[in-house]
Amino acid sequence: MAIADRQRRSSERKMFSLCPFWQTSATTNNSSSSSSTQNLNHNGNRHTETVTAKRSNTVSSIARSFLPPRRRLRLDPTNNLYFPYEPGTQVRSAIRLKNTSKSHVAFKFQTTAPKSCFMRPPGGILAPGESSIATVFKFVERPENNEVQVDLKSKVKFKIMSLKVTAGVDYLPELFEEQREQVTVERILRVVFLDVQQASPALEKLRRQLAEAEAALEARKKPPPDTGPRLVGEGLVVDEWKERREKYLARQQVEAVDST
Repeated sequence: MAIADRQRRSSERKMFSLCPFWQTSATTNNSSSSSSTQNLNHNGNRHTETVTAKRSNTVSSIARSFLPPRRRLRLDPTNNLYFPYEPGTQVRSAIRLKNTSKSHVAFKFQTTAPKSCFMRPPGGILAPGESSIATVFKFVERPENNEVQVDLKSKVKFKIMSLKVTAGVDYLPELFEEQREQVTVERILRVVFLDVQQASPALEKLRRQLAEAEAALEARKKPPPDTGPRLVGEGLVVDEWKERREKYLARQQVEAVDST
């Protein structure tokens, strides 16, 4: 009987060894289950990271929307544009702009009354630390029905916008349309009239700034210094080195004649 049992067990082992797919299937199922679990964990972590990043970006954008815009220009005056009150004439105001950022900045004026107001210059580009003074012109209408009491505050407003640009870029008003999302509204200035019959610090300051603006305009009108080759006669180019040499030779000839 013992011999028969040993033979039966031996035959069973041989049969299972001839059918290895049972073991393979079990191993495959285990590995597939483990791989699925790993993929699930990996995908879950990736999804969590994505959701966290989106939430972080959303919170950052909301926080930025509540923060005041970063100023690139310092204005003088800051909140108002002062004009002398002279009915029936075109009067002037002045404002100084200084680039306080570390990059080149383009600026542009806009007004709610383009028919009666204009700026000179209407825009430009300032290098880091550079300042400029602009002149603003406005026509002052006469009061209706010969009013004695005149409101020196006007509803006209001016908006000054800024845009960060790269060095060497030429100023074009279209820059503010092409990069609208990067434009910052620096200030919205109100028009305030000054009584020219009464002396005031604001009126004295306005007169000083207008004189500075006029001097800056005259300086801009002057042609830039010519650093290239000079033209004489009918378009003949005189080389500076050649001119110096000719003067030297002429001087040598004079000295030779004097020595004889």
